[in-house]
Amino acid sequence: MSALTDEPEPTVQGRSTGQGRVFQSVRDQYISEHHHHYTADPASIFDLPAQSGPVRVPSAGGPAGVPAPASVRMPLIGRAPAILRDRRELVPGLLRAAGQERGGVHVLHGLGGCGKTAVAHEVFNKVASPAGRIGLWVNASDAATVRAGMMAVAADRGAGAAELAAAFDGRRAAADLVWHYLDHSSRPWLLVLDNADDPAVLGDGTWLRHSPQGTVLVTSRQPYSPVWAGATLHRVDVLPPADAAQVLRDLAPHSGTAEEAEAVARRLDCLPLALTLAGSFLSNQILESWSMDEYRRRLDEDPTDLLDQGGGPGLTDRNARQLVSRTWELSLSALADAGVPESVTLLGLLSCWSSDPVPVSLLHGAAVDAVDLTALEPPLPGSRVETALRGLMSHSLVSLVEVEGEAGTTRCVKTHGVLLDSVAAAVPDEQKAPLLRAAAQLLERGLDAPVGPGSLVSHVVGLLRKAQAAGETAPVEVGVLAARRLFDRGDFHGALLVAEATAETAQRLSGPEHRPTLRAEHIAGLALFRLGRFQESEALHRRVLETSERVLGPDDPQTLESLQYIHEPLGQLQRLAESVDTLRRVQERRTELQGPKHPATLHTRALLIEYLALSGAVEEFDRVGPATVADCEQVLGADSLSTVTAAHNYAFGLFRLDRFEQAEPIARRALAGRELVHGPQHALTLSAAVLLSWILERRGLLGEAVGLARRALTGQETSLGAEHPYVLANRTRLAAFLAASGETAEAAALARRNLPLCERLLGVDHALTEETRGLIGQESEPGTH
Repeated sequence: MSALTDEPEPTVQGRSTGQGRVFQSVRDQYISEHHHHYTADPASIFDLPAQSGPVRVPSAGGPAGVPAPASVRMPLIGRAPAILRDRRELVPGLLRAAGQERGGVHVLHGLGGCGKTAVAHEVFNKVASPAGRIGLWVNASDAATVRAGMMAVAADRGAGAAELAAAFDGRRAAADLVWHYLDHSSRPWLLVLDNADDPAVLGDGTWLRHSPQGTVLVTSRQPYSPVWAGATLHRVDVLPPADAAQVLRDLAPHSGTAEEAEAVARRLDCLPLALTLAGSFLSNQILESWSMDEYRRRLDEDPTDLLDQGGGPGLTDRNARQLVSRTWELSLSALADAGVPESVTLLGLLSCWSSDPVPVSLLHGAAVDAVDLTALEPPLPGSRVETALRGLMSHSLVSLVEVEGEAGTTRCVKTHGVLLDSVAAAVPDEQKAPLLRAAAQLLERGLDAPVGPGSLVSHVVGLLRKAQAAGETAPVEVGVLAARRLFDRGDFHGALLVAEATAETAQRLSGPEHRPTLRAEHIAGLALFRLGRFQESEALHRRVLETSERVLGPDDPQTLESLQYIHEPLGQLQRLAESVDTLRRVQERRTELQGPKHPATLHTRALLIEYLALSGAVEEFDRVGPATVADCEQVLGADSLSTVTAAHNYAFGLFRLDRFEQAEPIARRALAGRELVHGPQHALTLSAAVLLSWILERRGLLGEAVGLARRALTGQETSLGAEHPYVLANRTRLAAFLAASGETAEAAALARRNLPLCERLLGVDHALTEETRGLIGQESEPGTH
C-alpha cells in the first residue's frame, strides 16, 4: 500500500537489467509516491552493480525508509502521444539547448492540458541515450515529491547512503548535496522537473539551479514567478487547427475525414488534452461507432462529460490531469489555498460568455460592484477582481491579449473554450442564475462602451445559450438590445445572429407570442432585408405582424413598427402598391394616435417619400416630399435620423423623375447627413454615395461619379457581401461609368468579374445580366456607354 494514499500500488512488471530489476507499469500511471531501496554501498544506484541486500535509510520525521522514485531515468507520465504534432520551432530549440555544455534552465509554461509534459517527454527521449546524455525525470507537483525525486537524482549521480541519510536527517543541506553531484556528474544530463505548478516547492531557487554539466527543463502552469529568474521561458499553446486535426486522426484514423477532424478540433479549441480524450473515445468504442461529425454534435450536449469518457474507466483524483473536469481544479484549489478564492467566482462569471476575448472594461471593479456578486460563494467584490484576475493569469487559466477593432486596440481577457465548458458545468445550480444575471448586466453596460457591441456578439450569443439551458430569462432583454444596436451600427450579419439567438431563447423560455420574442424576430426581419434576403424578410415580418396584431392589438407601438417595416421587402419584391398601402396605414394610425408631427409619424412620412416616387404617384410625391423634409428639420433638427432619411428619399425621388439638377444639392446634403449620423462606412451612408454618383453621372460629372461609385462599392462589398443584389447592380453601374469615361479595360475586367455572379444569382436573361455582358464587349470601343 502507498504510505500517502493508502491505495493499492499499480501493477508492475519486472525486467532483468543485469543490475537488479527496473520496474515499469503495464498501463498509464500517475505515481503519488515510490520507495527506493538503497544498497549498503550505493556509489551509484544505476552505474554500479548492486552489493548486499537493500538497506532502509531512516528519514527525518517520517516512516522508516527514504521515499524516492524507483527510477528517475524513466519519465513517469500518463499517456504520451505516439507522434508529437506541431511544436516545430519549440522542440528543435530545446534539443539544441540540451545538447550544449551549458544548456541552462528552460521553463515550459501554459494552460493545463496544452501539452507541456508531452514536449518535455519528446525532448527527454531524443536527448537521453546509453552512451550520451543522461535523462533524469522528477515529479515536481509538491514539496515532498520534489525532495524525494531530487534525492534520488543525487543517489543516481553517486551520493552515498551516509550522505543521503544526513540530508534526510537535516544534518546536511539536501539541495546542496543534489547539486554537488549534478555539477560533478561524470556525464552530461537533462533534468526534467515536471508539473511544477507551484514554483515555491522548488524552494525559491534552492532546488532549481544552473549547472555547467546539464540542462534543466521545467513544466509549469505558472508563467510568472521569481523562481524563474535567469531561466528561458517558452509558452506552450494550443495546436494549429491542421495539426490538431491530425492528432485526432492519429488516434482514430477511421472515424472521419481531415475536414471533419478539423471541425472537431476547432470545437475543442485545439487543446491537446481534449483532442487526446476525444480521439481515445472514438478509437475505443465497442457498442457504437460514432463518426467525428456525430461526436462534434454530441459535444454541444455535455462536452465535459463526453470528453472525460475518453479517459477510460478507473481514473481517480491521483490522475486528475487526465480529465478536463478535474485538471483545472488543481489550479483553482491552489489559488484558494493561496488566499485568492475569488478566482473561482470570476472564472464562473467568464464561463457565462463565450471563449472569445472579453474586453477588460467589462470587468472593472466599479462595474462588478454595480452587479453585486458578493452574495455568491466565494463572494467577488469589485476590489478583488484585479487580484482574482492575476491569480487566474498566474496559473495560465486566462491570458491578456490585444485585439484590433474599429475603435483601435482593445485589451481583452482570453479563456480557453474547453475550460469554460468545464467550469460552466461545475457551477452549483444555486449560483447559475445570479451569475447569468450579472453577466447579462455587464454585457448591457458594455454595449455603450467604445468597443461594443460588435466585439460582444459571440458573448451575447453564448450567454443566451447558457441562459436557455438554465431557464434564466434576464439575458433575453440584453439580446434584444444588442441586436438593435448592431443593426443601427450597420452590422447586419451580427444583428441577425444575435436576433435569431435571442428569439430562439425567448421562445423556448416564454413562448412564441411573448413580446421580447416578437421584438427579436422583428429585428431579424430587418437584418434579413438589409442582407438582400427579401423573401425571407417578408415572410418573417408577415408572421410577426399577424401575431402582434392578434396578441398586442393593432394600435400597439410594436405592431405599428412591424407593419411599417414590412414595406421594405414588399418594395424590393416589386409589390409597390402593398408597400405604399402599409406606409399610408401606419401614417394614418400614428397621426390619429400621436399627431402629424410626432417623431414616429414624421419618420413614417420620410419613408413614404421613396415609395411614392417608385410607384409613380408624382403629384403626391411633390406635395409630401418637400413638406416632410421641412417638418422633420423644424421639429427634429437638421441632423436627426428622420430628417436625413427624408432628404435622402426625396433626392432619390427627384433622380427617378429625371430632375437631376434639383436632386444634386439635396443628395449632397443627404450624404453629409448620413456620414454625420451613421459614420462613413455605414450601409446607408454608402447608399447615399451611390445615389449622388448616379446623379453626377447624369449631369456629366464622370470623374466625381466614378470616385463615389468606387468608394461605395468597396464599402458595400465589405458590409453587405460580394453577392448582395445591391452590390451586383452597383458593380455593373461602376463598370458602365468607367466605360463612359474611356476606362474600357477596367470596365470590362469589372464586368467579367460580375457576370458569373449575375448569371448564377439573377439568371442569364435578367436585365442586369444582359447589361453586364454587354460591357465586356466594349473593351475595344473607348467612349461607348
